[in-house]
Amino acid sequence: MRSAPLWALVSSGCAPVLLVGSWMIAQVRQGPAYDPAADTLSVLASYGATSYWLMTGMLLVLGTCYVATAHALRQAALPGRVALAGGGLSALALTLVPAPSSGGALEHGAVATMGVVLLAVWPPLAAVRSGSPVPWGLRLDVSLAASALMFASALWFVAELQTARVPGVAERVVTFLQALWPFLVVLSCRRSVARQTAG
Repeated sequence: MRSAPLWALVSSGCAPVLLVGSWMIAQVRQGPAYDPAADTLSVLASYGATSYWLMTGMLLVLGTCYVATAHALRQAALPGRVALAGGGLSALALTLVPAPSSGGALEHGAVATMGVVLLAVWPPLAAVRSGSPVPWGLRLDVSLAASALMFASALWFVAELQTARVPGVAERVVTFLQALWPFLVVLSCRRSVARQTAG
């Protein structure tokens, strides 16, 4: 069984670090008027925002990381790899339809929703059901649990948008979970192959 290449650790590991690092820098630059608990990440990436270019660059690199990781995960089932790459392409597409400086935008919301859904469904679609010992990150039960957690956090975000209490917190939770999972899957694939080689 081929392991995920070493560079996949870089592409998948950069995603959560880049995501969190960018939003932390951007919210500091935005100033005290921005409330990270109540305000969404889209505010930071909207036209006219202080860190518009920082957040746009983050989306470009984040989307590229997802696509590269999907290409590298040869141990994963093809439908899951396609969904992961689709999530990356959605991140890239968000740069073309940023949120306006005030109010909502149907195009932005549709692209963001598509990305969240694709990144939430890719774990079970990537699960391997037969063959040699399956890496824990590609086991169906683990993948279903990861997907359920992502969908639950996404529903929490939607609920928070209605109540306007802490949508910023909910959005950060779901985006971080979705950015972290590909890295954990790559780690599990590499360790699985390493154990087989050692054995």
